[in-house]
Amino acid sequence: MSTAISPTAYNYKVVRQFAIMTVVWGILGMGLGVFIASQLVWPQLNLDLPWASFGRLRPLHTNLVIFAFGGCALFGTSYYVVQRTCQTRLISDSMAAFTFWGWQAVIVGALITLPMGYTTTKEYAELEWPLAILLAIVWVTYGLVFFGTIVKRKTKHIYVGNWFYGAFIVVTAMLHIVNHISLPVSLFKSYSAYSGATDAMIQWWYGHNAVGFFLTTGFLGMMYYFVPKQAERPIYSYRLSIVHFWALITLYIWAGPHHLHYTALPDWAQSLGMVMSIILLAPSWGGMINGMMTLSGAWHKLRTDPILRFLVVSLAFYGMSTFEGPMMAIKTVNSLSHYTDWTIGHVHAGALGWVAMISIGAVYHMIPKLYGREQMHSIGLINAHFWLATIGTVLYIASMWVNGITQGLMWRAINDDGTLTYSFVEALQASHPGYIVRALGGAFFASGMLLMAYNVFRTVRAANPAQAEEAAKIVVVGAH
Repeated sequence: MSTAISPTAYNYKVVRQFAIMTVVWGILGMGLGVFIASQLVWPQLNLDLPWASFGRLRPLHTNLVIFAFGGCALFGTSYYVVQRTCQTRLISDSMAAFTFWGWQAVIVGALITLPMGYTTTKEYAELEWPLAILLAIVWVTYGLVFFGTIVKRKTKHIYVGNWFYGAFIVVTAMLHIVNHISLPVSLFKSYSAYSGATDAMIQWWYGHNAVGFFLTTGFLGMMYYFVPKQAERPIYSYRLSIVHFWALITLYIWAGPHHLHYTALPDWAQSLGMVMSIILLAPSWGGMINGMMTLSGAWHKLRTDPILRFLVVSLAFYGMSTFEGPMMAIKTVNSLSHYTDWTIGHVHAGALGWVAMISIGAVYHMIPKLYGREQMHSIGLINAHFWLATIGTVLYIASMWVNGITQGLMWRAINDDGTLTYSFVEALQASHPGYIVRALGGAFFASGMLLMAYNVFRTVRAANPAQAEEAAKIVVVGAH
């Protein structure tokens, strides 16, 4: 019996590429968000150009922040986590490289086509059929790389973070493919295979689960790895993490109809979406509590560790927005909130507070390890970034709450004779101060990303990637 020692390095190259592009797309997507928020304050910023109008740039903003920024963060962290928790290299370097370049190609395609007005008009699914097909091919390849790596793992156990990443990959593929089934009539125009209320139902089954699986389940995979790592504590309850996983993926898929209250959708379907949304509060808070309680005995670290602060505050925003969502799904609340800026505030409580903050924390955690450094170039800059992000998020969502409730109350106010008390324009005028505060909050958040870019640049410039690769080698001891 002899012992063979074989060193195997992880594939950090593709993780580095995705981590850098997370920062690049974050700046572009959030910068564009500030620009279109400013268009609502100063309409002249539409520039009288069709491709610079709010209606064309808004879907580009959502695609850049969700799929470019959020997507790159998910690709990068999942490749990093699956290798380290399975103690094996990605199953195929070339397939991993294809997912990187293919994903960037989809995003560049969105950058070109959306301002030109080529769109399916479906929320978060605007990309026309050639790009939708490319996205599907890239995504299936991503699934093969991820699950193939799990199959050849050196560890017996599949860490819970990988369960969340795995569910996010499988369900996102299903959602994308089903919702995008369409009949092409030209290179950049297609018509949905569904029509009427069915089309709306399929779209919001997709739309809400883009939030539920792309923007929640995937990022919970991130949370279950990076929070314990940064806190240097084991996850609070492994049993709770498993219950959290199965409850979340069982319930989330049913919540879509709450986007269609008081529409042509059958009433029973609306009620089903409402009930499932309310029940969803339990697994959502189970995950938030599990993450928070992981800091038991480590709360003092928040004083000196701004990366941990990003991760923990993201959990606080996750808890808040997953309480707010089920409340807004209740029909009586929804009758006030629907079509108002309250919805925009809710989305950004999740998008800025949860998704962006946990992504930023994860990238700050990974960059030094990927580039062979002890820590980021400047802890002070991370601190400044944290406060810009937190203040920006609070300004953004508070202004949209005030605007939304104001709009909802003004729209439903009626005189004794049954006529509307306020015109739509009067509600718009009342919203104007809120739009100024929202643009300011967005500018705070986006400026923090510029600090991050400089910090990452200085860290990378002083880096020693070869040292990182060396540190990533695993000694596999096997008996022969």
